[in-house]
Amino acid sequence: MQTEILPDFLATPEGQEADAILRACVHCGFCTATCPTYQLLGDELDGPRGRIYQIKMVLEGQAPTRVTQQHLDRCLTCRACETTCPSGVRYARLADIGRHYVEERVRRPVRERLLRWLMLRVLPYPRRVRPLLGLARALRPALPHSLQAKLPQPRSAGPWPASAGQRRMLVLGGCVQSVATPGTNATAARVLARLGIDLLEVPEAGCCGALAYHLNDREAALDAMRRNIDAWWPEIQAGCEAILITASGCGTMVKEYGEVLAEDPSYAEKAARVAALARDPVEILAAEDLAPLGAPGRGRKVAFHSPCSLQHGQQLKNLVEPVLTRLGFALTSVPDAHLCCGSAGTYSVTQPELSAQLKARKLSALTSGAPEMIATANVGCQLHLDSGTEVPVVHWLELLDANEVPAYE
Repeated sequence: MQTEILPDFLATPEGQEADAILRACVHCGFCTATCPTYQLLGDELDGPRGRIYQIKMVLEGQAPTRVTQQHLDRCLTCRACETTCPSGVRYARLADIGRHYVEERVRRPVRERLLRWLMLRVLPYPRRVRPLLGLARALRPALPHSLQAKLPQPRSAGPWPASAGQRRMLVLGGCVQSVATPGTNATAARVLARLGIDLLEVPEAGCCGALAYHLNDREAALDAMRRNIDAWWPEIQAGCEAILITASGCGTMVKEYGEVLAEDPSYAEKAARVAALARDPVEILAAEDLAPLGAPGRGRKVAFHSPCSLQHGQQLKNLVEPVLTRLGFALTSVPDAHLCCGSAGTYSVTQPELSAQLKARKLSALTSGAPEMIATANVGCQLHLDSGTEVPVVHWLELLDANEVPAYE
């Protein structure tokens, strides 16, 4: 499409990037067919094509409004539209640029500002999340049912295997995952140890920066990215093979470090190196001989939920399922597997009604084959889905570690 971006903005790297993305879009509308919010709301402005148009108008000088902001807020950034797009439009990147531009020009209501402030000040910090989660669990009987359902049950992480001097990889500790599902990384360490790989978690590394980045606190996000790079760099220089990220949402962010920090002269080269080393667990396991893991599946029926960040963000489609099949699991059919579950980072908090509708649809699809358990690859999806079903919801790596679903404490 033709563009007339404001000259001052066009002179910036983001302006040039937005212009190139907009020019790639031919407004064919294929993206609307796979957009979850367009399917729910039926409004062109709540689909990718409509949001692209709104961003274009704003960048060309039309004053953004609260309505513009709300339409952009309702986007899950699930990136299903990118998978569908025949022109390769980088919608998620354009949405980040557009949201940030609008955020600087449209003041949010007090309630929204307070909610975002609280999330930014609490969720990226495990030392703040842990006591608050403990308090909420203690007060669980007094909480409304809707909040009770959202509280994850405490789980035991189990032992972390000692280093055996084998192939070595780093793993991102993360923020919420390290508190809510601490067994995920420990499980990954045990599974990889059986395959001859040592997994190392560097304590100084923390939140990947995605939460702040997508809530438009750019400086906090960049600080988090730089902190992780600094924490990992000695191990990278020492020859670590890869950086494993067991939460696919975080993996998508880390794989984009090089792009996000491209204009930072002190970190651009290091960020590109980190991004190149970033791996989802399935990228490792799909290429390994899995015989040491045995056959933990024994025909058990599992529904696999492929997070948007895995299949659309990282473009790792249909890789986990063959691994589970190789290990003896019977995978049930999941209709509309490309659609978002409604978790989408903080979306379940900022857009609870739409998120609840999407969760109900996804759980209906996941349970349609009567699985014994639901497996996924992202902590947000895991907690979100677990709050709406009696079927156990686990990280898929947990299935490889034991012959039964990990026990609650």
